Amino acid sequence: MNVIENIEKENIPNLKFNRKEVLERQEDIDTRMSHLYRGLLLGNLLHEKVKIVFESADQKIYQVNTTIWSIAPDFITLKGSVAIPVNSILEVD
Repeated sequence: MNVIENIEKENIPNLKFNRKEVLERQEDIDTRMSHLYRGLLLGNLLHEKVKIVFESADQKIYQVNTTIWSIAPDFITLKGSVAIPVNSILEVD
């Protein structure tokens, strides 16, 4: 199992991402979107942070605690215009 490394959102732009989907099952992909929208509401309405676990192009696993500012079909945006591709996100809590 890969070790999850904490990362500050300001360091995310230094990472490279693959275009491949990190989740295998459609059910998990649907759940991820549901959790992303829940995180968006928590951040915008209650200023709550969520934990986002994602994979970089070199297959390292990172975790960031932050607010989700917006969701587009292919990526999410965090404060400071930091973007993470949706297909790289493993978990949102």
